Amino acid sequence: MAQMTEVLLPDIGDFHDVEIIEILVKPGDRVAAEDPLITLESDKASMEIPAPQAGVVAEISVAVGNKINQGDLILTLQAELGEPTAQGDTAEVPVQAAEMLEDAPRGEPPTEPQPAPAAASELHEVRLPDIGDFHDVQVIELLANVGDRVEAEQSLLTLESDKATMEIPAPFAGVVKSLAIKLGDKLNEGDLIAVLETVAVAAAVDAGALAAPAAAAEAAVEVGAARGGAGEAPRPAGEKESLRPPVLARPTDAPRSKAHASPAVRRFARELGVDLHYVPGSGPKGRITKEDVQTFVKRALSEGAPAVPAAGGGALQLPGMPAVDFSKFGEVEERELGRIKKLSGAHLHRSWLNVPHVTQFDEADITELEDFRKAQKDAATRAEVKLTLMPFLMMAVCKALADYPQFNSSLSPDGEKLIMKKYTHIGVAVDTPNGLVVPVIRDVDQKGVFDLARDLGDMSAKARAGKLAPADMQGGCLSISSLGGIGGTQFAPIVNAPEVAILGVSRAEMKPKWDGKDFVPRLIMPFSLSYDHRVIDGAEGVRFTSYLGELLGDIRRLLL
Repeated sequence: MAQMTEVLLPDIGDFHDVEIIEILVKPGDRVAAEDPLITLESDKASMEIPAPQAGVVAEISVAVGNKINQGDLILTLQAELGEPTAQGDTAEVPVQAAEMLEDAPRGEPPTEPQPAPAAASELHEVRLPDIGDFHDVQVIELLANVGDRVEAEQSLLTLESDKATMEIPAPFAGVVKSLAIKLGDKLNEGDLIAVLETVAVAAAVDAGALAAPAAAAEAAVEVGAARGGAGEAPRPAGEKESLRPPVLARPTDAPRSKAHASPAVRRFARELGVDLHYVPGSGPKGRITKEDVQTFVKRALSEGAPAVPAAGGGALQLPGMPAVDFSKFGEVEERELGRIKKLSGAHLHRSWLNVPHVTQFDEADITELEDFRKAQKDAATRAEVKLTLMPFLMMAVCKALADYPQFNSSLSPDGEKLIMKKYTHIGVAVDTPNGLVVPVIRDVDQKGVFDLARDLGDMSAKARAGKLAPADMQGGCLSISSLGGIGGTQFAPIVNAPEVAILGVSRAEMKPKWDGKDFVPRLIMPFSLSYDHRVIDGAEGVRFTSYLGELLGDIRRLLL
């Protein structure tokens, strides 16, 4: 008996309308769990979609060139349940055994079949899958121990990288026989995580028809090489993929363009340190082949082109800071810089060097706004939200972005065009025990004050727990950094590129303001706007801050 299973596109992150560039199976093919079915390609990466379970491909519902989204039907699998047949029929032979029988010599009659046990245990290695362009990711939590029984998709361990944590699930069910990692280890794609023992249904096969163990091992190596891509040899268990420094040269006439390549070619390029955006493709529709990468490297080495600055590093060739031995002046102590500060520091340095910053300082009278916020305390309690100034500030920024759309844009990599955004996602800086992170609140223009307060509370809790996913910190249009709860009068924040502006908010305080007759106490909030001067000039900057101040001074303007 067999049952039909629909295979749908799983969650692949913040991507939409991703194009199918390759279909790796055809109807009638037998696939194992985790075998690749199709290859997708976005603007920046290729990814293979694996089979969620073993079976036979019954029908394919997509074609090369289709654009699909999460939940779309890819194909239908006929799952083989391994039920015994009627008396007199032979038992169903597993795929691997059937392949061996087809290749076995046929001149001699088979010996009497030896019945196999009803079930046999098998050991399978679990290795770290592709988690994107991350290296040396630290293990911060082990979620399974030796002897534990785990189900498919049950989390085995937790990694922490790039301001976020991620859990790695088991690809199949089984019992944990051994763990190859411990807390604090740093892993890369392909590293051994654990060995799971699974129970497989065994079929009775002719003993004389089975290939020798050495031949089976050789066949497994060939299959693994075929699936891994041309020229890609299997690594011994536990051996880490070598990380090589990037090649800092390219042919001078190599243009930058979109990179269309399979995951195997991308891995080969990473091993050689080649930026595929500069490699011309000779395959169908400009796809890059392994030979194209090799030709590119030969040209770069033979031409001896000047060093290329790191991505986003611009053309600056700045001298490094001199090393100083501080111990000669007195006692010192070295402390490791936090992971988040290391990662965000590189991004901030890149933004500071590449974005010509201008900062406009202003202030807003939020007396009526604060009175209204306090008056909504009971309503906020009933809605089970904490109503702070930030949701109102986000709504005002959203209104200002709608009226000044150049602030809701990004500069194209060539600096020739503005990419205007038709959505409004706002990043909000959150102070956590591990450092500052900027989760993104999406679709601010479609939400009310209580909705924003709820989203902000949820994101802040995830940030402080270290549970933010990479997608939670991507796609922002403008960022807000508020230090009002700490103190200060004014500050100039660094633009969170590729955004073109960032708002800095300081602590509000009561000040005397002249109303035409007398000085009256008013609650004044200082704020600043840092912006990319290539996109926004000074006149536009001050118009934006003035308009934002008017919105905060009279929130009824948000209804206009």
